[in-house]
Amino acid sequence: MAKKKLNIALVSLHSCPLGQPGGRDTGGMNVYICELARSLGNSGYQVDIYTRAHDPRDDVWEFLAPNVRLIHIQAGPVEDMGKLAQYEHLESFVCGLEAFRKAEGIKYDLIHSHYWLSARAGLALSKLWEVPHLVMFHTLGKVKNRLMQAQVDPQLRLDAEQNIVHETDLIIAATQNEKNDLISLYQAEPDKIRVIPCGVNTRLFSITDRAEAEAELGLSAAPKALFVGRLEKLKGLDNLLKAVSLIEADMELLVVGGDEYSQGERNRLEKVAEELAISDKVKFYGSVKQDVLAKYYNAAKVCIIPSYYESFGMVILEAMACGTPVISGRVGVAPDIIRPGINGCLIPGNQPEQLALCLKEWLYQKIANHKAIRKIAEEYTWQSVSAQIESVYYGILDPETAGVL
Repeated sequence: MAKKKLNIALVSLHSCPLGQPGGRDTGGMNVYICELARSLGNSGYQVDIYTRAHDPRDDVWEFLAPNVRLIHIQAGPVEDMGKLAQYEHLESFVCGLEAFRKAEGIKYDLIHSHYWLSARAGLALSKLWEVPHLVMFHTLGKVKNRLMQAQVDPQLRLDAEQNIVHETDLIIAATQNEKNDLISLYQAEPDKIRVIPCGVNTRLFSITDRAEAEAELGLSAAPKALFVGRLEKLKGLDNLLKAVSLIEADMELLVVGGDEYSQGERNRLEKVAEELAISDKVKFYGSVKQDVLAKYYNAAKVCIIPSYYESFGMVILEAMACGTPVISGRVGVAPDIIRPGINGCLIPGNQPEQLALCLKEWLYQKIANHKAIRKIAEEYTWQSVSAQIESVYYGILDPETAGVL
């Protein structure tokens, strides 16, 4: 017998899921929410994604996919603002969301929040509606601070995350390492955590001819390494630039990511490249649409993740789905998916010398088996992720709500 199809509220307060990854507050989380919602919608669930209105040109709501709506709630000025600035408008967001729900006459079965800001709102709504609340943090403030050996994230966030960990009904962690961090740093109850990996759109990210990708992007034929992500110190780009300076042979480093808010960091990185005498090897392209990003993966001989911290690292899956090997430290999903010599290189940290050795291997020595690399990524489809999430949803509902039809 079929289970009841649920009405699900996804909350992404600070970042619109349609935002282009690679910007100040956009990245893998945006992709995750869109892909999960689409997959749930395709399975017949009614999904509403709530985000803060940030652009006056946006409609109050729009269909994102069959059975999936994206709803913009006005909370504070309708403009872009940083994450911490949005904290001041949490109460307004909750009130606006509840007003919309009442006007629409919707009854949700559960709330799934993404990031700590959303979870603060989600917990308030959970108590108001008397429904279960799940959270996926995507990144953890205490982990970032520990790795950078500095107060990268404020105490406000750390205290909020601590409170959420203990008040929420269930936490979804992307890796076992994230679960371990939640237990050791936040004293989370192990039974409240489910480990479910992120996925990859294997239709969008697929193998194409490298020469064709280079031609479409207007790139040279030089061997290329690719970095994809936000331009911030946590991503380890300084070490990657130093690694490139250790390679004398012809090559190019393509840096895809960044927006107007990270122009200062881009200027700094360009100056570092100039000081290292590698400006001719390093090309910055800003953030690009997902279909264009797939072409960059195919144009590169190797993708490189020099990050100090990744909660998962969806770039790894995207690159491998395009048949491109990946060099990474032991961050996120990398230790679980990288098989040295087969689909990339796994290094202990992100030191320039280590990165340079792996770059030389995959740029000039190894011949990638693109189909074998893609086969590994195909184990992480969004349909598989969605099925695991659905199981968790039904598991936290009372028998009557989750009953069969």
